Amino acid sequence: MWTAILLSAAAMTGIVALRYLASSGVFAWLTHRRLPDYHAKLGEQIRKEIGWSLASAAIYGIPAGVVAWGWQERGWTRIYTHWDALPLWYLPLAPLIYLFLHDTWFYWIHRLMHRPAWFRAMHAVHHASRPPTAWAAMSFHPWEAITGAIVIPLLVFAVPIHVAMLGLVLLVMTVMGVTNHMGWEMFPRKLVHSALGGWLITASHHQRHHEEYRCNYGLYFRFWDRLCGTDKGLSKAL
Repeated sequence: MWTAILLSAAAMTGIVALRYLASSGVFAWLTHRRLPDYHAKLGEQIRKEIGWSLASAAIYGIPAGVVAWGWQERGWTRIYTHWDALPLWYLPLAPLIYLFLHDTWFYWIHRLMHRPAWFRAMHAVHHASRPPTAWAAMSFHPWEAITGAIVIPLLVFAVPIHVAMLGLVLLVMTVMGVTNHMGWEMFPRKLVHSALGGWLITASHHQRHHEEYRCNYGLYFRFWDRLCGTDKGLSKAL
């Protein structure tokens, strides 16, 4: 049993690492195409971002691997594979629940990590990226990585979700994590400045967090920032 769990954790670590390298690599390439000089003087910073991110991949991969083993071998989780196991209207609702709960956790733990002692101990590594790049999406101190790594593995024990919808959640996590750190806005201006865009976080919103630190703490949605008065709008640099 323990061998199988270790193999599952190792496999998931490899998957997370490859997902990071592929997604960040693609968007870093797009950044180079659009802004050829953006990374020109950031070689040492990017190497550190990749190093921290690969360490984070193991921290994310281990609990994911244990949960994956438990789902397949013991039926521990509430992940389901048959489309008709729950009403079809619930299929698109489940990812929204996951993203909102993840966003809620992230907002409050992120605000906590901006308290001086917590910032020095946990969050300074991420903010050492000045300016952030696509490679910084998982550039976390191990303590910060742990706070992100436990969320989805815990949710699958409590909130039912189809395996395909779980894949969609992971895709959104990956894409938004990378694109919000690219240093330029890839989404159309009409979307970013629309009524819908006013509730979504893209690079224009998260860049301002990296500029001013004490605002714009959300991950996917601007709901908590708006409710708590920490939304300072979009970066003027993008």
